[in-house]
Amino acid sequence: MLFVLALIPVVGLLMFIYFNDKKEKEPIGLLIGLFFAGMGTVVTAIIAELIGQLILGTAFPDSSVVKAVLLAIVIVGPAEELGKYFVMRIITWKNRNFDYSYDAIVYAVFVSLGFACLENIEYVFSNGVGTAFLRMMTAVPGHACFAVFMGYFYGKSKYALLTGEKGKYAGFTLLSIFVPILTHGVYDAILMAGRATGVETLAGLSLILWIFYVIVLFTVSCILIIRSSRNDYCIVTLPDKVQTVYKPAVVGSWICSCGSENYFNYCAKCGRMRSVGSLWHCPVCRTLCTLNFCGNCGCSKPSSEVRSI
Repeated sequence: MLFVLALIPVVGLLMFIYFNDKKEKEPIGLLIGLFFAGMGTVVTAIIAELIGQLILGTAFPDSSVVKAVLLAIVIVGPAEELGKYFVMRIITWKNRNFDYSYDAIVYAVFVSLGFACLENIEYVFSNGVGTAFLRMMTAVPGHACFAVFMGYFYGKSKYALLTGEKGKYAGFTLLSIFVPILTHGVYDAILMAGRATGVETLAGLSLILWIFYVIVLFTVSCILIIRSSRNDYCIVTLPDKVQTVYKPAVVGSWICSCGSENYFNYCAKCGRMRSVGSLWHCPVCRTLCTLNFCGNCGCSKPSSEVRSI
């Protein structure tokens, strides 16, 4: 019974994220791998948190609000979110299935909920049914929210790198790391600081503030999920920044003038760029396209505005 209660919120959130991937579903094997890799980050997080607590305990031997806030933001947040990020990066950054912006959110949530699943099982078996229902509405969705922010900026950083915008790539990479760390740290800090005061009134006020923060966090995350799903766009490009998928199933292979057959944008033998017959700008989003439909919004190619290269 407790095991089922621990899994219900995880499974529900995973299904919600997965079925909002409208353009191209990710391979189940990849997602299962990310989920179990997320579980593995629990070990590194525990080790990092124990070391951090020892250091913090030396600097602040007595319990205090400052110590509680530092523990949440400087130790717990980074220990958990950095592990999730690096696992996701190692597995997905060069994966050929990472070709749409919403994929990044899917990857981040599967890793994060792998972590949350193992953590939730431990809490539920230690504290009972009441904790199961409380975490079902707060902690588990909270981990998913942190992951949504991570995935949102992670996808943008990949697209920025592919389009040669190194400044944006660096900025979005930092945001994909520090935004989830900060949101996670604040989530924990509000509660931990309230408890550290030892005053019931202040603890009650911190609880109210925490509930307000959770509502805002969940609302913003849901908006990001819905908008990212609706505006999902391809992040891999053909030459000249044509917004479409270069996979053979969509564009097909091509024969270079040197005689070699290729599947990507440049010839593996001589380095010559893939030849694109005609280009057109989407009348809705102004994306540069080469197939019959816009790779960004799905609008069909107009009869006019076609040019050759």
